Amino acid sequence: MKESLTSFSAGILIGGGVIAAWAGMLIFLLALNVSAISILLIIPAILFQTFLYTGLFITAHDAMHGSVSRHHKKLNAFIGALCVGLYAIFSFKRLCVEHRRHHANPGSDDDPDFHDGHHPGFWRWYIHFLLTYVTWRQIAGMAMVFNIMKHGFGISTIPLLMFWVAPSLLSTLQLFYFGTYLPHRKPEGGYDNPHRARSNEFSVFWSFITCYHFGYHWEHHEYPRVPWWRMPALRKTQSALDRLF
Repeated sequence: MKESLTSFSAGILIGGGVIAAWAGMLIFLLALNVSAISILLIIPAILFQTFLYTGLFITAHDAMHGSVSRHHKKLNAFIGALCVGLYAIFSFKRLCVEHRRHHANPGSDDDPDFHDGHHPGFWRWYIHFLLTYVTWRQIAGMAMVFNIMKHGFGISTIPLLMFWVAPSLLSTLQLFYFGTYLPHRKPEGGYDNPHRARSNEFSVFWSFITCYHFGYHWEHHEYPRVPWWRMPALRKTQSALDRLF
């Protein structure tokens, strides 16, 4: 019982903290008079909000594996749906289905996250990746939200573009580069494990900054239900086992 309560509390607190940080920062940034602020401050603000957007999706990703609230499935699904809804009005149910396909068929024609089989370069793969998940209904929904915030709440266009649109788009690049392209691109000698994945060699600090430890990707495929914030400890344990055996 104690273990269940600890797991519940940690997942909910960390997930809730990410959502609160994203929402609080967004509200603060959208209220700024950007014409009175130096570009030297605006750029870090955009990058930080991008990082928080990425945190939203990583939290949703953990929810896809049932790791945000392991013992409360409805709450876990609610948090996942909330995160992808705030991120870009994605369907959590659809993402769950596609993500299960990714784990079942990594680096293959049946992997929705993989390239089209002919264009493994970064940009062509990235565009293919986006077209797999983004729908016209979603784009229409985002446009509607944009206009509600602009005309209904009186938020200026420039702050919306800088702090709501740009960080969301930049976050897709961050997630794709560190969470799909680097881990799953084919090595020169070919894949050497059934997950067709490899992990980066970043320090714990840079692993967190780049993509919430999503770059420890072999470990994620091997132990998919381990939440992002426990990945460094898992990696350390796995490295110790590898040296031992």
